Amino acid sequence: MKESFVSIKHLNLKYREKPVLSDLNWSVNAGEQYVLFGESGSGKTSLAKIIAGLQSAAGQVEIKYAAGSHLPAEVLFVESWYQFKNLEGVANFYYQQRYTSQQAKDTLTVHAELVSYGKEKGLHFDQVEPILEALKFSSFASSQLIELSSGEHKKLQLVKALWLKPQLLIIDQPYTGLDVSSRKNLNHLLNKISEEGVQLILISNDDELPSLINRYAEIKNGQMVVSDYKERLPAVVERHSKEIPDFLKESPVYSSTNIVKMVDVNISYGEKQVLKNINWEVNAGEKWLLQGHNGSGKSTLLSLVNGDHPQSYANELYLFGNRRGSGESIWDIKQHIGLISPEFHWYFDASATVWQSIASGFYDTVGLFQQLPYSKSEQVDELIEYFGLTANKNELLTSLPLGKQCLVLLARTIIKNPELLILDEPCQGLDQQQTQYFNQLIDELCGNGMTLIYVGHFESQLPTCIEKRILLEKGEVKVVESLNIEIVS
Repeated sequence: MKESFVSIKHLNLKYREKPVLSDLNWSVNAGEQYVLFGESGSGKTSLAKIIAGLQSAAGQVEIKYAAGSHLPAEVLFVESWYQFKNLEGVANFYYQQRYTSQQAKDTLTVHAELVSYGKEKGLHFDQVEPILEALKFSSFASSQLIELSSGEHKKLQLVKALWLKPQLLIIDQPYTGLDVSSRKNLNHLLNKISEEGVQLILISNDDELPSLINRYAEIKNGQMVVSDYKERLPAVVERHSKEIPDFLKESPVYSSTNIVKMVDVNISYGEKQVLKNINWEVNAGEKWLLQGHNGSGKSTLLSLVNGDHPQSYANELYLFGNRRGSGESIWDIKQHIGLISPEFHWYFDASATVWQSIASGFYDTVGLFQQLPYSKSEQVDELIEYFGLTANKNELLTSLPLGKQCLVLLARTIIKNPELLILDEPCQGLDQQQTQYFNQLIDELCGNGMTLIYVGHFESQLPTCIEKRILLEKGEVKVVESLNIEIVS
């Protein structure tokens, strides 16, 4: 009989008196490499944190480390989202600071962060260089942490984990924000460290998994269900269609037929050129897909459209018919835009309820700081009903499962019926069902003539309304094309 490496007995966890884990029992034997999958909100992340000693619960969790192993006797939990601190120890940043911090230098560089981590864990720096190469991350050594995109932050977390090689490595949503080639390289690296004795638990609903995986587990009704194969999640169930609120049936009020126009735009940080001679035009009502590998310049391109990037004034950039720098403020620009991005989600007001979060979209703030007039309050209530969030309206946004959080932020984003909807990887961390449901909503909501820029790596996970594509490669426009074929969802 195999000895259990992880033994969990009678584990119980409640959240606001609602049972999440109910007398859960689970044994992970030496050599078993698990994927933990299933519905959002079922308790996967909570269980991982309990195993790693980051969250308390009633019950017993025992880990029997291999005494003769050369690997560190510890559990490392890699969260789906990454929190870092600046040089003063502050952990929360407004996402716009990524672009205004170039002169401030208020966070560590990637190189300095890795040097610090290596010293803390007693690791040799030459051992991390092959990992950086494999994940195509070597070129980010001089970048500040705050300058990194969500996919680049994910890579930094993974680099540290693969470098440390703990006896037990738990990764929550390992593929979040990674492009196709990075996913393949990550699977190769995970296979390699498993051969060296690392035990893995991956929390993921993805089908592209490393070949080392030999066990599958799912939490159902607070209990662990284990099998030797992954049961496919049921095909997405078509939601009972609800009537779109009347105020969203009307076409947005466009200030110009030209939404975005870039003429030979260049962005550089010191000697590093991030965007090179970008020419791009987005007209009212068009639905665009923005793609490119991690580090290709997508986030910087969007920051110009959002009005966040200070170098926009040094370029020939037109937003909503006006040249950037002709007297408009950043808030004048944001009045035209509805935005979802991973960074915006990370740094949203943790004290805001669902109702307050949606209502804040009228004022482009990360929380509600003023009372709404009656007419606008009615619109918030209509959207809450449309998205099926009535039972959650007074709950904190952060208390909801990720799938519902994404719906709340989508409601916030479209509450003012914006001229331009920017969705920067809006389905990060969602399972296939939730992603399809989210994109169905986008197709419905964009039927009124709203302009869309959608960032996504995988064409099987996109709204069907998308009609054009721009592809970036190393900061340059590689492809601009019309999509004449139907994207299979």
